[in-house]
Amino acid sequence: MAETETFQSPVKVTVLPDGTMEAFNPSTVKIPYSWNIVRLLLNRVKRNPDATLIERKVGLGYEWQPITAKQFLDEVDSVARGLMALGLRSGDRMAVMAHTSFEWTLLDYACWSVGAVNVPLYETSSLAQIGTVLQEADIKIAFAENARLAEAINTAAQQVKHPCQVLSLDLGAIAALHEAGNMVAQIQVDTARKALTMDSPATIIYTSGTSGKPKGTVLTHGNFTTLVWGNMGWMPEFSRDPRSRLLLFLPLAHVYARLLEVFMISGAGVLGHAPNIKNLLPDIASFKPTYLLVVPRVLEKIYNSADAQASASKVKHLLFKRAVRTAIDYSRALDYPEPVSKRLRARRAFYEQLVYRKIMGLLGGKCGFVISGGGALGDRLGHFYRGIGLQVLEGYGLTETTAPVTVNTMKLNRIGTVGAPVCSATIRVTPEGEIWIKGPTVSPGYLKPEQNDGVFHDDGWFDSGDLGSMNEAGLLTITGRAKEILVTAGGKNVVPATLEGPLQSHPLISQIMIVGEGKPFVGALVTLDAEMLPGWMKNKGLEPVDVTAASHHPAIEASIARAIDKANQGVSRAESIREFRILPFDFTEANGMLTPSMKIRRSVIAQKCATEIEDIYKDVAQPELDEKPGGMMANGRADLSKITGYLKNLLSFPHGE
Repeated sequence: MAETETFQSPVKVTVLPDGTMEAFNPSTVKIPYSWNIVRLLLNRVKRNPDATLIERKVGLGYEWQPITAKQFLDEVDSVARGLMALGLRSGDRMAVMAHTSFEWTLLDYACWSVGAVNVPLYETSSLAQIGTVLQEADIKIAFAENARLAEAINTAAQQVKHPCQVLSLDLGAIAALHEAGNMVAQIQVDTARKALTMDSPATIIYTSGTSGKPKGTVLTHGNFTTLVWGNMGWMPEFSRDPRSRLLLFLPLAHVYARLLEVFMISGAGVLGHAPNIKNLLPDIASFKPTYLLVVPRVLEKIYNSADAQASASKVKHLLFKRAVRTAIDYSRALDYPEPVSKRLRARRAFYEQLVYRKIMGLLGGKCGFVISGGGALGDRLGHFYRGIGLQVLEGYGLTETTAPVTVNTMKLNRIGTVGAPVCSATIRVTPEGEIWIKGPTVSPGYLKPEQNDGVFHDDGWFDSGDLGSMNEAGLLTITGRAKEILVTAGGKNVVPATLEGPLQSHPLISQIMIVGEGKPFVGALVTLDAEMLPGWMKNKGLEPVDVTAASHHPAIEASIARAIDKANQGVSRAESIREFRILPFDFTEANGMLTPSMKIRRSVIAQKCATEIEDIYKDVAQPELDEKPGGMMANGRADLSKITGYLKNLLSFPHGE
């Protein structure tokens, strides 16, 4: 949204002599060197010890139980003493392998209270990956969610011959820590806590590893404290408002959720956890969050599910499509200085009653905004959600920047961008589009110093490896990753994200990977969304099929071909997708094709799907470099001339794609 009369952005934008754009958001807060993450909790307890800090469910079907700031601190102290009883000391490292939960947060703060470093382990990690982290990070104690994960950690530790205590949360690990803590004096915890500074390491998070081996990123108490305390005024809606309520369901193993954990505990709002994703909607309905932390796929799923449900009736689907158009028109109108027309306001009010409230009800009825990261949502869905009353605040960041280094806020939200720099951060975009980052929220480096070369520079700049552009207000737009750029046989540079992002919002598409390195043209591998498939087939009047059969079903190929045609309109002929193959399986963490943060592993997919990629180019033609974008209407498996009968059936239904 445009700047208002009551808000003027403090971001300073400079154009350097070589054409590099630089944006800097000066901090107005001075943070003492002796501060740390736990100090932010102590500050909250001092401000309002009896106010609710966390609401916790003991089990499914139970009510949310309030925990005050003082009660949480008391429990942190008790568990911290228990960790000391097990031998954990300042500078030592422990690990947690569990879903997002109250216990995860409790262990985080207890670990920090003794001056130790908490290292997340992904539940989907292989034994080899677990062993690497245990050995490389020198883990002394590891907490597992259940006996199965505890056994995996024990096995991995034995394989790499690394001694490590392993405790299982579902077998009473927290209760055991409370009991053991009775043997340790509180002054030992207090002394360790006081020794912490902004430079003390807080966590080591292993990056997703989309290319190459994952690296252990060291993040300090100063990284978190600067980002949280220094941005309370810039982003007050995150936690400064005592009415703010956040239900975390994204993995705390990722820096994204971890930062918001610290934000909420340091501020004035209430934090909740949703460990069981299958119970997420009931948890949201009962917790009633004022905002949520999501990835774009969640918002795409909500929209596609609503669209699929409406598709069961021609009248309902027509109504839904008009409601969508109205929401988008309304949101776009907000970007202009003129007031929204009475006619458009009336249209929106009409659909508010019929459509929008039902969608907002899925988010608990009180949710005013969501923070979205980890990928691009796209302008269309961004405007749709703002139009129905849900602000989507897209941000950008990496593990190495303690999550967001730019973010849209309620004061300054421009759909299509990832916002302006957070306080104290400086962003540079070179003439080549490379994004460089500097500031106190940038990691001091990787656990292995030799991995810093070419990434962390002596002058403080961090080379993100991402590509983007910046406007005159300092708002950043991400266009892709430098390492992911393809160069076709014709010499054309292709940024995969330009096409992958828009196509991933299609209701049938789960994942998509652009291919074409050194090839005559651009192709794509597509996987299907198994959850959306049955409803889509039913709405089209087609017999149900499994994913394997669907991968070569003419109606599905035709639908995806049309979506690709539409996406191709936004790029040149040389960049457009000429051929695609639908795979009979999905990309998952289990088969090694996705990272724990749901990013595709391009090199792994290229290797495992070499036959399918080769099939795309089996009838190679000479590269066409300068033609206008063409259609998919006669491309291999997507040849619509072979499926005229299916098209006739499809045309009797609203497309909704």
